[in-house]
Amino acid sequence: MELLDSPIRKYAWGSHTAIATLQGRPAPTADPEAELWMGAHPASPSRLAVSGTSLVDAIAADPVALLGAANVERFGTRLPFLLKVLAAAQPLSLQAHPTLEQARAAHAAGHPSYVDAWHKPEMLVALTDFDALCGFRDPAAAGRDLAALGVARLKPTLDALSQPDVAAALRDAVRGLLSAPDPELVADVVAACRPRAAEQPAYDLAVTLAAQYPGDAGVIVAMLLNRIRLRPTEAVWMPAGNLHAYLRGVGVEVMAASDNVLRGGLTPKHVDVPELLRVLRFEVLDEPVTRPAALGGGLFAYPVPVPDFALHRAVLDASTPAVRLPGGGPRIVLCTRGSVRVDDGVVPVALAQGQAAFAPATRPELAVSGSGEVFQAATP
Repeated sequence: MELLDSPIRKYAWGSHTAIATLQGRPAPTADPEAELWMGAHPASPSRLAVSGTSLVDAIAADPVALLGAANVERFGTRLPFLLKVLAAAQPLSLQAHPTLEQARAAHAAGHPSYVDAWHKPEMLVALTDFDALCGFRDPAAAGRDLAALGVARLKPTLDALSQPDVAAALRDAVRGLLSAPDPELVADVVAACRPRAAEQPAYDLAVTLAAQYPGDAGVIVAMLLNRIRLRPTEAVWMPAGNLHAYLRGVGVEVMAASDNVLRGGLTPKHVDVPELLRVLRFEVLDEPVTRPAALGGGLFAYPVPVPDFALHRAVLDASTPAVRLPGGGPRIVLCTRGSVRVDDGVVPVALAQGQAAFAPATRPELAVSGSGEVFQAATP
């Protein structure tokens, strides 16, 4: 087991304080720091702190020892998950991710929006209050909110949302807004929302997003989504086809190791509306927020229906026994509060807040002791 030296991605929407504070560095930072990446993603891999070896190179040198034979057979010679600390000070893009089958087919066909052949389901657990958009609201309710604005040019959208078939209602409304962007319509909607922003969260959302992305059709599409606020330890699960956007907050995110992101708006990055519409699941998501399952002894699980990763959280007290973290494949352990000792049965590792370590598949279950909080990402 070895300490990791992990890269920080500096995107414009990132925070000048959150990741630096977590790691005990001076804040505010000169540049916005958006994501701390812990894993073996080729674009920004972690390094083994002692040797300086990239985790990608270490895995390539002995994939079976580090990943386990079963994982090599299933995922190839790659770590199938990526662990992050995400710190959003501004909204991220309106986006979704493909299924594994869609990604494989599109990548094989050379589709430019697919950079690899993998899916990208993801889960975020809040470290602070965290605002996000996740999944579609009931189209009838969204339609009532839009109709109350009295914007005549919204009629095609309102007609679409009034259809009795929920999937058709959402599909036609989103397609109409994104396929033929109308900046003047967005301006009219925002102008109608502005004096009523305190009345309805969807109106306040439109005003907030338009301040950063004026004229972007994603402003209206965002009003069709669930706006949620996670409290610390609560989570949101983003399966394939789920339209979502992070708005503000700090969280631990775990995902399948892929770069396949299909964006529809609220971004200066590449947007691919036709492909986004093809992969979206046009269905109502009634309860986007998930809560951890208590396993006893300060251990909590965040179950997900995919084989790429499993996530556990342990809350530790110096006066209580060590907590055993489930799992026997490749694992990354991140300390998010306090200081802990992680024992792999060979060489224990001390983790301060903001530090992470990698355990290979050859190690048994890890025992964690100390005072604080840790997250473990692993293969199931």
